[in-house]
Amino acid sequence: MSPRWEPDPDVRRGNHVVFNLHAHLVFVTKYRREIFNDDMLTRCEEIMRDVCESFGAKLREFNGEGDHVHLLVHYPPKIALSKLVNSLKGVSSRHLRAEYTERINQTGTDSVFWSPSYFAASCGGGAPLSIVKDYIENQKRPA
Repeated sequence: MSPRWEPDPDVRRGNHVVFNLHAHLVFVTKYRREIFNDDMLTRCEEIMRDVCESFGAKLREFNGEGDHVHLLVHYPPKIALSKLVNSLKGVSSRHLRAEYTERINQTGTDSVFWSPSYFAASCGGGAPLSIVKDYIENQKRPA
């Protein structure tokens, strides 16, 4: 190995692949209801971090506001991003509805927590990851 070569911690290796894939994901609550408070966002982050790990992905950044969350996910190429999104939304919805039933029921979202749509953008080729990370960190998190 050349002494000039310094390994990039974002470049990950698999059996037959070297990769650096990041996605910026945004999930919105049903009807954009202001459901989240700081405690719920913290719990949502824990749940989503666990889901990412079960897929072999890493949740690099997480934050949100009252009606949506932002995630920066570093994922392997063997994962279909739509499958990861489906699991992130499904698992978090089940846990949050069970743990915050009273708060969620007050919002009138029926049995659905997340809007069926989502935003996904690849990161790294356009805006530098530091800009995306700063953007997510600077969300107006409710107190």
